[in-house]
Amino acid sequence: MQKKQYLKNLIQLNFAVLMISTSGTLGRYIELPVPLIIFLRAAIGGVFLYLFCKWKKLSFTIHKKDRRTVFFSGVLMGLHWILYFISLKMSTVAIGMLSVFTYPAITTLLEPLMLNSKFKISNLLLGLMVLAGIYFLAPEISLENDQFKAIGFGVLSAFCYSIRNIYMKSKSSEYEGSILMVYQLIIVTVLLSPVFLVYNTSGLESSLPAILILAILTTAAGHTLFIYSFRNFTISTASIISGVQPIYGIIIGMIVLAEYPALSTIFGGVLILGTVLIESIRNFKE
Repeated sequence: MQKKQYLKNLIQLNFAVLMISTSGTLGRYIELPVPLIIFLRAAIGGVFLYLFCKWKKLSFTIHKKDRRTVFFSGVLMGLHWILYFISLKMSTVAIGMLSVFTYPAITTLLEPLMLNSKFKISNLLLGLMVLAGIYFLAPEISLENDQFKAIGFGVLSAFCYSIRNIYMKSKSSEYEGSILMVYQLIIVTVLLSPVFLVYNTSGLESSLPAILILAILTTAAGHTLFIYSFRNFTISTASIISGVQPIYGIIIGMIVLAEYPALSTIFGGVLILGTVLIESIRNFKE
């Protein structure tokens, strides 16, 4: 019976990762300006996540001392999504997702600087391994090349996501993850609300089904289910399993968009995902 329960929990965690990994294909598929996509993702996803938190009777109280951190993390979350989707629009699902998945290695480099923790030489080696992976992703190092620029946007997105995660690390034990996510979605929605004054919304109606999938399935359901998986697994174990996210995303892109990664992209991806696996296993042992 215990094995059956473990298998059920494992399937739930993988399902959460699978839902989150649809972001790559949806980001490529939706033909709207990126800020408008992110606004709709945050607004619709935020409503559904808010209703879920109300149903679970969770407290929405955020202490005054933590409000600045939560606001800043919301800004970083918005920047992370915008830069990530720009990367997807300029390249492929594989390039966009693998570029963003440099964030675990970036986090290991930034965390000692931001939290005054001990720096390890192994962190530098992991960083170099990621750089090697990025080198193989890029066809040429040139600002004239869209794929190279897409990788740059993806890495910047990963940088924002890393800083956001480090800032939120101390708050995750004080507040429910779903509550923190609701506030971040509200912040993104408010900050991006002027997009309707700037961008043409003529393609909104045809894109609405995909936007609803992105907001409800990918954002609200996927992230909530992933957070709740921490009850059955350690965060380190969940992180190791979430390392398959780009693989799921690339497979979905191949099925839906017929995008097949080049051999150099696959090799670069192996190096990047290898660092994710090494770092996750190392944290698991600690």
